[in-house]
Amino acid sequence: MPAAPRCCQALGTAPALLERVNETRGSPVRGHWTIENRLHWVRDVVFLEDKSMVRTGNAPRLMASLRNLAISLYRIARIDNIAKATRHTARSAHRALKIARIRPLPATLN
Repeated sequence: MPAAPRCCQALGTAPALLERVNETRGSPVRGHWTIENRLHWVRDVVFLEDKSMVRTGNAPRLMASLRNLAISLYRIARIDNIAKATRHTARSAHRALKIARIRPLPATLN
């Protein structure tokens, strides 16, 4: 029987090391999917991104960026229910500006 490769011999003699590697190996993947689910789920459900008809040129990327901006602004403002906040904000541009902390221009400029 051929000898086991050196890496297998080292791992075989250190079961604690192998256990530690197995525990930490999936954490970056889990972290990625947490972000993926948190962002893309909101984009799909609240903004109906999967049903979007925007498909040509840079428009899809631009719309995704605007949706990400809206979601980020809601989260910075500590708004938990993004769907409800989106419906509320859609009724008035001043509400969107308030969340973004942008002052509206005065009605008349002198």
